[in-house]
Order: sequence, then C-alpha cells, then structure tokens
Amino acid sequence: MVVLKSTSPLSSLSSHFFTLSSLRHRHLHLHRHHAHPTTTKPTSRVKHFSVKAYMDNSNSLGNFANRVIGALPVVGLIARILSDEGGVGDDLVDFAEFRRRVGKKCSQADSAAFYEFQDRRGRAGDPLYVLLCCWLAAVGAGLLKTEDILEGVSRLRISNDIEFEEQNFMALMSEAKERRAKLKAEPPAIEMEIRAGKALDAIYVCCFGRDGVEEEDERLLTAMVGAVFPTVPRDVIQSLVKDKAEKVAAGVDDGYVSELKPLSKEAVEIQMKDLQFLQQNSET
Repeated sequence: MVVLKSTSPLSSLSSHFFTLSSLRHRHLHLHRHHAHPTTTKPTSRVKHFSVKAYMDNSNSLGNFANRVIGALPVVGLIARILSDEGGVGDDLVDFAEFRRRVGKKCSQADSAAFYEFQDRRGRAGDPLYVLLCCWLAAVGAGLLKTEDILEGVSRLRISNDIEFEEQNFMALMSEAKERRAKLKAEPPAIEMEIRAGKALDAIYVCCFGRDGVEEEDERLLTAMVGAVFPTVPRDVIQSLVKDKAEKVAAGVDDGYVSELKPLSKEAVEIQMKDLQFLQQNSET
C-alpha cells in the first residue's frame, strides 16, 4: 500500500491520506484517521455512489432530519462526533470530508481516470486539484461567486498552494453563510447539472490554462466529473464536456481569468502566517 500525505500541518489535508490500494489499478480511496478506532463496513470497488452527494436534494427527509439533529445542542454534538459522513445540521462539507466521500464511493474505473488525467496534465492535473475544483462548485454553489472560484483555481495553478486556497475558500463560504443566516435568506436552489458545469470550468482553468481539450481529455473529464456528480446523467456530463472543448477550440470560451486580482488583506495575513509557521518548523 502506498500512502501519499500532505506535509503541511496547517490544513485538514494533513489529517487525511490519499491511499492507493494497488499501484496497478491506483484505486482512489481517502481515509480519515480517528483518535479511537472505529469499525467501518467494507465497500465494493465497483460500486457507484449510493447516496445523494453533498448538497443534492436539500429538501429530502434525510436532510431535514440532519438539520433537526444538528440543531439540538447535546444530540447534535454527539452526532457530529459519531457521524461517518459528516454534514450534520447546516454544517458546510469541508474539503477533507468531500474527498473522503468521493474516495469512499468512487468506482475503480473512475478512480483510474483521475490518475490518467494527472499523467496527461502533469502537476496541474493533480487529483487533489481536480477535487478542489469540484468541491468549490458542489459545496460553494450559491455562496461563492464564479469569478472568485476561477481566480482561486488560477492562482492554484501557479502557486501550487492548495492548503491556502482551501482555507481561503472555506472562510469565504463561512462568511457568506453567516450573512445569509443574519438575513434569514435561504441559498438559491442550483441544479446539480449547473454545478457540474461550474466544476468543469474550474478544472479547465486550473488544469489546462488555455490549452486545447483533446478527445482523450474529454473521456477523462466525463469520468471524473461524473464520479463527483453521480445524479447527473453521464450523457449530460459528456455533452457539457464536448461543448466546453468546442468553445475552447473555437476561441469563444469565456471561462478563464484574464488577470488575477490582488488578494484581500485577510487572505494575505493567512498566507503570511502559514509561511512563518513553515519557517519556524524548518529551523527546528
């Protein structure tokens, strides 16, 4: 077994492992390590998502029950500790939890697509980068502006500082959620197909820059986005990918960032604290 682990202690990435069950198949699994051992049920490698993912079907009975449980002080706290899938109450699904859910339910064929994509795109095609793009579109829909998402993943392509972008986006989503709570405004209902399209836009900016999308890339993009958004039919995702590739080839795609805007003061302070922490650790 090969385990790839983030070296930075500043992010939730540091407590989650990218575990590959075999080098040959390079199956995508993301495990959370608890302070106390727990028993988990084995999952089939060829089984697709069996749950509604992330923010899908927000009016479902299960989601309503989660909100009620999350609102109860003691019961909600216990549920958050014992919950295997997180997202109790109105909690945001953080990036580490998002990765764990995708890895737990991803099929072997779709898992392989993430690594084949990395082989084609190099460091910019890192599976974590792809998943970050999908996380922003799936969880951040209605909380993040499209331009903020594209600017963030464009920075990531240059800086490779995924921990910073994760923290920055989580802070932005939390602030937007708090503003809506004060105004007692529900987030807009955004269809999963639209979220999948936003994820595809972010992946293109982060992983392609302005390169063309080849036929093999289309196949891999369809598999990856389809794995993250299982309720969107694969033929719909394939159509989104094909449309994206045609726009890029024709030079009419507007899903890119022409010029990066300067970071906010708060974001710069976070980045400086991270840098100081790393420098202190390197000296010890």
